[in-house]
Amino acid sequence: MDRRFLTVLGVSLLFALVVSSLFYQMTARAGGAKKTDQGELKDLVVAAKPLSIGITVKPADVKVTKVTAEQFPKNGFAKVEEVIDRPVISNILLDEPLLEGRLAARGSGLGIAPIIPVGMRAVTVRVNDVVGVAGFVMPGMRVDVLVTGHPPGHEGTITTTVLQNILVLTAGTTIQPDARGQAISAPNVTLLVTPDQAEVITLATNEGRIQLVLRNGSDQSIEKTSGRQVAELYGGVVRKQQAAAPAPRPRPKPVVVAQAAPPPPPPPAPPVDQIIVIRGDKKTVETVSNVKNP
Repeated sequence: MDRRFLTVLGVSLLFALVVSSLFYQMTARAGGAKKTDQGELKDLVVAAKPLSIGITVKPADVKVTKVTAEQFPKNGFAKVEEVIDRPVISNILLDEPLLEGRLAARGSGLGIAPIIPVGMRAVTVRVNDVVGVAGFVMPGMRVDVLVTGHPPGHEGTITTTVLQNILVLTAGTTIQPDARGQAISAPNVTLLVTPDQAEVITLATNEGRIQLVLRNGSDQSIEKTSGRQVAELYGGVVRKQQAAAPAPRPRPKPVVVAQAAPPPPPPPAPPVDQIIVIRGDKKTVETVSNVKNP
């Protein structure tokens, strides 16, 4: 057999052995790394469906998935029992891990009670589509509260801003019976306020009509407003009429006429002389004037 052929064959076999050895070592390393990673996997509790604010976590709301130690979030949960019956205080998306900061303590309350900060109050006001800004009020937005009514001792209607930069906790619709017992849609908005603001908005709801005004969430300024009256809506017409009307003429001052002095009394009549005339048994008295004829 040709030596050249044997030499080429031997070199080929040697090269094949080297390649096979390298491939085996790489495969063994990959398998070992995979086993190492699988050995460090941890359980993580995630949401099995979107969880909204106010609901209480139930077993059907969560599931357990496997993640590496590096992927395990801070303040996450490894056991389902740690999150059951705890209220949600921040919206959680599907497959998003449940964290300690997203849940309230067990037994802290139901609904929106756990998300009310200490010292604050939640006030729900009934609105309509117009008052509720045509349905655009959503949780997390900021609004101003206006009230329109008739102040005591004041003529006309006044609109003024009573609250500013108020946080909306919830906004939705409830079904309430009307006077005939039929179900009607009753939109309502829950606002986060201080105790003093709760008194203001309750009084405004009972004594007047309220209106919610949307504002930019980054606008934290508080504006000073003086309120508006109905007469101010027609201010231009009133001013025009006043300009066209002639100025009133000044009233003449009364003239005081001096009274003339009373005339002197007439002089007394001249004295008269009386003469007694006796004629028989008759006695008469006759007067004789002293006025001399000219």
